[in-house]
Amino acid sequence: MELDRQELVRILRTEGDNDTADRVEAELPDRLDTARDADALAAVGLDRTQLMAKLAGGSLGGTVAP
Repeated sequence: MELDRQELVRILRTEGDNDTADRVEAELPDRLDTARDADALAAVGLDRTQLMAKLAGGSLGGTVAP
């Protein structure tokens, strides 16, 4: 699943997780693939399960591409 880094940063900031948002912004590519970038996401404190939970809650809206 792909998503835009800036959209993820926006959601993290909305949730008050500014530290993780800063790390995502500084360390991850513009377009994220949850499978390809799983290690990088884990390195900044996110895992696929957390992202899927955000998606299930509708937090990422229409920015996700299969």
